[in-house]
Amino acid sequence: MPSPSVERARDLRRNMSDTERRVWYRLRGKQLAGYRFRRQLPVGPYFVDFVCLKARLAVEIDGYGHEDEERDRRKTEYLESQGFRVLRIRAHETDQGMDDVLKWIYVHLQPSPP
Repeated sequence: MPSPSVERARDLRRNMSDTERRVWYRLRGKQLAGYRFRRQLPVGPYFVDFVCLKARLAVEIDGYGHEDEERDRRKTEYLESQGFRVLRIRAHETDQGMDDVLKWIYVHLQPSPP
């Protein structure tokens, strides 16, 4: 029997928002420069919308349900403490220009200069 976090991750994957679904369609299958993304990955007590483990990049789509800025701040701090860089994207930005959002994600996939 799967753990509760696995069940929750599966539920989140089945019930993605339209915005998350559009972003996932463009990230899945190593479509973005060969980087592999996973969706709704449990990391500690949180679930990350999209994550590239190789680049240690967590991508969060902030739309409806992300009005709790304090909770988002705590999640970001936790993920950063685990060695992830966190990129927060507002849902309306994907509507205004998905290609620009993907370019922004790509830039953040690159290693930071020393």
